[in-house]
Amino acid sequence: MTSASNEHDIAGAFGTIRAHDTGRRRGIRARLLTLIAIIGPGLIVMVGDNDAGGVSTYAQAGQNFGFSLLWTLPLLIPVLIVNQEMVARLGAVTGVGHGRLIRERISRRWGNVSISSILLLNFLIIVTEFIGVSLSMQYFGISRYFSVPIAVLGLFAVTASGSFQRWERFMMLFVALNFLVVPLIWVSHPHVGAVVHGLASPGIRGGVSSSSVLLIISIIGTTVAPWQLYFQQSNIVDKKITPRWLNYERVDTILGSLIVVIGASALMAAAAALASFGGTTSYVDSLHVAIQFGRHIGHGSGAFFALLLLNASVIGAAAVTLASSYALGDLSGQRQGLDLRVRDAKAFYGVFAGLLLVAGAVTLVASNHLLSLITLMVQAMCGLMLPSTTIFVLLLSNDRDILGPWINRRWLNVLASIIVTILVVLSVVMMVSTVFTGVNVVHLLVVTSLIGAAGLAIGLPISLRRTREVVNYNIDRSDWRTPRLSLLSAPMSSTPRRWLLRAVGAYLLIAGVMLVVRFIQLAVS
Repeated sequence: MTSASNEHDIAGAFGTIRAHDTGRRRGIRARLLTLIAIIGPGLIVMVGDNDAGGVSTYAQAGQNFGFSLLWTLPLLIPVLIVNQEMVARLGAVTGVGHGRLIRERISRRWGNVSISSILLLNFLIIVTEFIGVSLSMQYFGISRYFSVPIAVLGLFAVTASGSFQRWERFMMLFVALNFLVVPLIWVSHPHVGAVVHGLASPGIRGGVSSSSVLLIISIIGTTVAPWQLYFQQSNIVDKKITPRWLNYERVDTILGSLIVVIGASALMAAAAALASFGGTTSYVDSLHVAIQFGRHIGHGSGAFFALLLLNASVIGAAAVTLASSYALGDLSGQRQGLDLRVRDAKAFYGVFAGLLLVAGAVTLVASNHLLSLITLMVQAMCGLMLPSTTIFVLLLSNDRDILGPWINRRWLNVLASIIVTILVVLSVVMMVSTVFTGVNVVHLLVVTSLIGAAGLAIGLPISLRRTREVVNYNIDRSDWRTPRLSLLSAPMSSTPRRWLLRAVGAYLLIAGVMLVVRFIQLAVS
């Protein structure tokens, strides 16, 4: 544990801001140095979301649909920024994790359900990350019985070092390795005109179909994941970022959003370029993509892709596992934080180690059928959970008792409500199409979009009509922090809020039962 003199310092990968340093930054150099010290949580959470599942999805989109789905990626930038900015603000102002806020300000029951669900989902995601490790190293002829255990040990060693700053430096190294996409795109030589057209002109090669719509939803789903909300909020608390430095953290989040979309676009374009070199236009898995790069393009392109997959899998596993430890700490109230040594936070690191060990073991002993089922389950569970997690973020961001002068502005509520509605519609389509494989996805999307638009048209005016009282806090906004949660009165209930939570509960119950039945059918088939 750090000494008392510096336990409240912001110790980032590239610099430290002392706890007593509250001076205003004047000049470009001073602001840049501060940004370099703050940068981390937003960048890591975004790059970590371009994980094994993301690499696979972008490669599949490029192989199966060429450059025609590139336009979907820039549209995700505002979605990522709005969602993650709200949790960044919640973390900096409240100083507590996302799961604990849900328990205290939504309800304990909802908090327990949310945390339990995210722990299950995260475990399944970690398994898919180790599948990515296994596939990437198979390209180099290394067995999964060697590569997966080494990944488990390495991830635990990096995380359990007892220093947030040391951990963040390791993560920044993984972030930097994402730039291997530059030589990959260089040797792939995608046609510049085709890339520009794909980015600027919405369309789908071969026309709209159930498979293309599902793949577009998968692109969105793999880029906007529930675990991101838990990770960034708790990581900001762990790093000790306060409202005084929130604007720098917002820049961190924006940079992360831009980098993740640029990287995803480059991967999709490189996979699309395979066709011009004689590569197949039918996706199999990530290992086959690497093999095709090496066979048809050469110049080390297969190795570049395999290393990108390995790096994505490792940083994804690190971030998702840490998000699970944070979530369980919110549930149990145990001490948590990367500045604590193993002996001082046995539960925190125990959860981290347990998830890695069990997920690694499942990857090694499970059949290919079970691993495929787990991958499918991850997509479906993300679709199941994303509506409730995004709605909870919106409710918390409008809770005046915990955010005071930092609550959402009205324009942000309008934008966030539209984004949340779109995510809910797409998540429902993904979940229903997984359970009922014969459904017409295009028709389902149209129906759910109409229902979502109607709900937005009814709910948004009701929300905006509620006038806000003007409160004078008599304190600099940058110094305002949430009072101790136990001292706050219970959040005010309202009829729209109660009906909203009932609708979320009904959806989770019905969809969850259908999902369990479907996967039992798949497991025994």
